[in-house]
Amino acid sequence: MEADLSGFNIDAPRWDQCTFLGRVKHFFSITDPRTVLVPERELDWAKMMVEKSRMGAVPPGTQVEQLLYAKKLYDSAFHPDTGEKMNIIGRMSFQVPGGMIITGFMLQFYRTMPAVVFWQWVNQSFNALVNYTNRNAASPTSVRQMALSYFTATTTAVATAVGMNMLTKRAPPLVGRWVPFAAVAAANCVNIPMMRQQELIQGICVKDRNQNEIGHSQRAAAIGITQVVISRITMAAPGMILLPVLMEQLEKLQFMKKVKVLHAPLQVMLCGCFLIFMVPVACGLFPQTCELPVSYLEPKLQDTIRAKHGELVPYVYFNKGL
Repeated sequence: MEADLSGFNIDAPRWDQCTFLGRVKHFFSITDPRTVLVPERELDWAKMMVEKSRMGAVPPGTQVEQLLYAKKLYDSAFHPDTGEKMNIIGRMSFQVPGGMIITGFMLQFYRTMPAVVFWQWVNQSFNALVNYTNRNAASPTSVRQMALSYFTATTTAVATAVGMNMLTKRAPPLVGRWVPFAAVAAANCVNIPMMRQQELIQGICVKDRNQNEIGHSQRAAAIGITQVVISRITMAAPGMILLPVLMEQLEKLQFMKKVKVLHAPLQVMLCGCFLIFMVPVACGLFPQTCELPVSYLEPKLQDTIRAKHGELVPYVYFNKGL
């Protein structure tokens, strides 16, 4: 017996996006690191199924479970604004495998200056690609802006790490282990706004409830980018703050002193355990589609909206990016 798909809306979220728990469940699905291993032909199939479902032309015999799986793959690999396939390293589903390796090595090799500089550079290169991939694509970014953003964020991270390493040489060992997190947090405050500066300059596209574009707002862009910065720092915080405490205690054990070669792989594995949960939790802190009262927008944009729509549009909506 064929499933009745006449009332099925593939773009309707499976979980309530107005609640934190609903958003966490949603991001657990689309940041699932297993989707990184899905072959290209299966991703193309998922996009085809999503597009056919939107047009009401689903192939006969298609089950709801197939459409839900297709939407999961689509959300994990295709940009929500453009529908284009994202590069694999920049996808949020790659945050666990990519982040665990880089974070684990940053936490392990924090003692020597060359190692600090190298791993902060690797981390910011990774972050720059993720930030660019998950930006609001309605605001184009030039190559010059991307290069400047990358240089500024990398310089900030390296300078913070090197400076704090020098300041904490005589501090307890645990303090030195926290230096990588301080550098990552500082760099996130620079990397994300710089990579998405075009949104701050020209404004982010805002729409009404029916997804009709009604203007561009710099204030909306500032809110969206601030939320993304908070999410990224939250994503890194538990692993980079709690794991050093755990490793500080473990490395004092006699058997751990005999297997120093396993310290780095252990940190990588433990970072992965933290990120499995923290990636969806951090992404779910704020709604993907933000709602903003018209009264908060720039006065000129408020006047334009009210002149055209009167009081029929009390709120605007925009994609904050990830």
